[in-house]
Amino acid sequence: MSVLRTGLIGLGMMGRHHARVMRSIEGTELVAVADAMGDPHGVAGDLPLYDSVQGLIDHGVDAVMCAVPTGLHEEVGMALAEAGVHVMVEKPIAHSTEAGTRLVRAFDEAGLVGAVGHIERFNPALQEMRRRIQAGELGRVLQITTVRQGGFPARIADVGVVKDLGTHDIDLTAWLADSPFTRVAAETMTNSGREHEDMVVANGRLECGAITSHVVNWLSPVKIRQTVVTGELGAFVADTVHADLTFQANGSVRTRWDAVSAFRGVSEGDVTRLAIEKPEPLHTEHEAFRDAILGVRQEHVSMAEGLDTLRVAEAMIASARTGESVTL
Repeated sequence: MSVLRTGLIGLGMMGRHHARVMRSIEGTELVAVADAMGDPHGVAGDLPLYDSVQGLIDHGVDAVMCAVPTGLHEEVGMALAEAGVHVMVEKPIAHSTEAGTRLVRAFDEAGLVGAVGHIERFNPALQEMRRRIQAGELGRVLQITTVRQGGFPARIADVGVVKDLGTHDIDLTAWLADSPFTRVAAETMTNSGREHEDMVVANGRLECGAITSHVVNWLSPVKIRQTVVTGELGAFVADTVHADLTFQANGSVRTRWDAVSAFRGVSEGDVTRLAIEKPEPLHTEHEAFRDAILGVRQEHVSMAEGLDTLRVAEAMIASARTGESVTL
């Protein structure tokens, strides 16, 4: 098997982590990096450092990780599609659904792998949760709730909390249930003095009938990353900061009293903290991108899926603006 020559554009906070992981992916070689602002974290080492995506293209690469600000995703992605280079862009796919649509079309027409870095799909706790849900351990999925909050990230300036953090929860919710959103309603606040929202509370409904709830904000001193999926047989609780997964079973009590037999109450059943392997999500994500390029498996987050997530995010923003729910 020939080694894939990879490049990285965007050497900021996320870029430095991508560089570290990309150096360790079997079957690939990180051959060059690029950033118009230089290399603030010193990740290039002895690799060629370019100031634009054209430098990577001219150097000769098979695939590129794009970790530039969201507003530049379309420009960089389109240049790479035209050059015949496979790309994974950080989430969200683009700054708007129009831009995302152009990216999806460009990569489809070029026959290239276009992926989006929705890294939460590769969190070990969520991957194990999805496997167990698909195996029927919850029965029918009834509700999915997520909480994602923490301190303010000064590095994010071109999008609000919905497109930055909220897209994680939109994507993982639809993926866990294997069902798209059909309706959303949201309320947002802007407290930081910037253009975009920094807090959101949103509700939704999936095509499968499950209801969803999402709390996302940048202004909490308490960092929480939690996903709870409730089904007919119990609930899975994932702490994605530590990749811990817990299952709490329903403790239904049978009754022979006819007057109340029509009501089936749910009490607390057994609680099990599951022992799972915990590979680094970013490493797993890059392996999935590599395997998609090689045609081994298709477990990456496609640009089409990333575009669907962005549509839901924009629907949440629109709902908050109008005060009405939005049907997708």
